[in-house]
Amino acid sequence: MTDGVNARVLPSAEDHKRAFDGDRGPNTGGMGAFSPSPLVTGAMAGRILESIVFPTLRGLAAEGRPYRGFLYCGLMITADGPKVIEFNARMGDPETQVVLPGLADDLLPQLWDAAGGRIESGVFTTRDDCSVGVVLASGGYPGAFETGKAISGLDEAAALPARSSSRGVRRAGQRDRHLRRPRADGGRQGNRLRRSPRRAYEAVGRLSFEAMHYRRDIGVRAVQSVAGSE
Repeated sequence: MTDGVNARVLPSAEDHKRAFDGDRGPNTGGMGAFSPSPLVTGAMAGRILESIVFPTLRGLAAEGRPYRGFLYCGLMITADGPKVIEFNARMGDPETQVVLPGLADDLLPQLWDAAGGRIESGVFTTRDDCSVGVVLASGGYPGAFETGKAISGLDEAAALPARSSSRGVRRAGQRDRHLRRPRADGGRQGNRLRRSPRRAYEAVGRLSFEAMHYRRDIGVRAVQSVAGSE
């Protein structure tokens, strides 16, 4: 988040773009994510700021387009360091759903300071935990898919120590007043690193709708890499 000159770093996140386990299948808008990423150490975050973020902000200002707001840096960490895939002038989806629960700071004052040009460069205070988000996609996604499938198990999932959020879901009464359950509307739905995937998939096991599909390996590779380094 930037006021045009300074920048505060939010927790990192790793997205899973491919439709199927093992990074197979077509690219999607995202089949899940986890935060923070073990790839982004403190040293790596500093390198990203100095080599990518601050030069970008200075370049925008020099062109007469000073930017205030969220600067989403889509990166690939290579043997030669971080490389830019894309920039977005917003937070990402499904990354936002796993990044925001990790913040210990109240976000609203930070937004106010960014708008007023009063941010100090640094990092957000974060919670000592990890978030894993699993997307439940309509059958056929990212290709042609059907909508309007009734979703079961939301109350059961909500009773577990995991959050559920809705995107591309409409409530009964929004279009079909006779419907009694939320319905899939074509979009995607979704503490420590080791236990977060287990908790997320425990909640997933309570949810169902016709032709629902999802990846079963969100965050698994990161858990394995952390275990292998110990």
